[in-house]
Order: sequence, then structure tokens, then C-alpha cells
Amino acid sequence: MEPQDDELIRFAEHGAAALPPASVEGHVGCDGARIWYASYGAGPPVILLHGGLGHSGNWGYQLPALLESGRRVVLIDSRGHGRSTRDARPYTYELMASDVLDVMDELRLEKAAFIGWSDGACIALILAATAPSRVDGVFFFACNMDPSGTLEFVPTPVIDRCFSRHARDYAALSATPDDFNSFVEAVSLMMRTEPNYQAGDLNRIRVPVAIVLGEHDEFIKPEHAEYLARSIPDAEMIYLEGVSHFAPLQRPAEFNAAVLSFLDRLS
Repeated sequence: MEPQDDELIRFAEHGAAALPPASVEGHVGCDGARIWYASYGAGPPVILLHGGLGHSGNWGYQLPALLESGRRVVLIDSRGHGRSTRDARPYTYELMASDVLDVMDELRLEKAAFIGWSDGACIALILAATAPSRVDGVFFFACNMDPSGTLEFVPTPVIDRCFSRHARDYAALSATPDDFNSFVEAVSLMMRTEPNYQAGDLNRIRVPVAIVLGEHDEFIKPEHAEYLARSIPDAEMIYLEGVSHFAPLQRPAEFNAAVLSFLDRLS
């Protein structure tokens, strides 16, 4: 079992567990960008979408558990993140959602379940709303669907450690390794102003959804998560005890158990 890392001390120093060699890996051209993806294993497909400023390597503790459960796992670096590039246009969640569909088309995946973390959760839920025929279900961890859902930002040592890891990984992986500050500014602008889904938009979502939040999340209001669960038909609300916005890194075993339980319910 992976050790607990509630303070992200291990993550700041070493990152998550290293990803193994992929069965298929590459880039696909997507509307002005080259989007990196990797596919592992065989079985019912699950797509993992990472959080803002991060990359797919942050799922290092989740990939083995999903493969052991008999699933095909696809990782995608969001536009401008990790090994993916971008053009000069502003970031939007809708644009990144379209990139995911392009990767699915490249891999000939008609449909998949989505595990989304923070910005990745928002992208997954937008896909559930706009392309439901491609989505089996969404595990929506630690995100908002309109700007009112976020808490006032308060720096903490845990956030600082995560940010420092993101900076080091960006320099190591990005095609523009010296542009981290401008990258942060551009992504932060998107986070402050998007998404803008209202209750009526959420009510039209018809795929299975779990709204998931850490007990001590630093960014998302609990009442917003509960509002999402009420507004999306038949959505369930799951709280993860003792963790924050970084649960997949802090306590992987507990996070993975919640993910696998959700996926089992889909099947």
C-alpha cells in the first residue's frame, strides 16, 4: 500500500509513483495543439483527467489499481499541460473537452468512464453535458461548475509544495519549459472566470455522476459540492475523510477504493 502523504512532503520531493511504459503513447493534433495521451491495459475504458497546472503523472498511484481491476486506462495531458502544447488562444474548459474527444477518436473509443480531478473534473462534466453518448459516467472530484463555488484562496504549506512540484514538472516536460509563469497566469484566468454552468444546465445531465470532495478541500465550498449533487439528476455525494484537494496523492488507497466502487456501480 502506498504511504500516506497528507502534507505532500513526499510528492514535493519525488512526485507521484512513476508511470510504467504505455501500451500506446503519442500525440494527436487538436485544433491548434498537440495533445499527449497514453493507453494501458485492456477492458472497459477509463479516462483520467488531471488537475490544473499538473499532468498525467500525478495519477501514478491510481493507474496500477485500475489496471489490476481489469480496465483499460487512458491518460491525457490537458492542452498546454505536461507534454501537450497549445496555441495562442485563451484556455477554456470547452476547448479542452474537445481535445479529449479527439483523443478518443484517435484511439477509437466510442465511450469511456471519466475520473476527473479539479479542472479535469470540470472537463469531464462538460463532456457529460455536451457529448453524453461518449460518457459512461463521471467521478467528479474537487471542482466547481461556476465561479461562486470556490473558497477565498489562502496559501498553505501543502499548496506551496504542490505548486513547487508542478513548476519542476513543467520545466521537465513542457515544450516551452521557460514559460511556467505565463502558463500559470493563463490557466488561473480560466479558473477565475469559468465554468459558468447554472442549475438548469446541470439538471440536463443524464449520465451517472458522483460528486466527490475531500473533508478539508482548500478550494471548493462544501455547499457548492452539495448543490451540484442536488442539481444533477441521481448524482451521489461522497465525502473523503481526512484529506483535502490532493486526496489522490495524500491517501491513494482510500481514493482508489472510492473510484473502483463507483466504476463497479456503472458496470
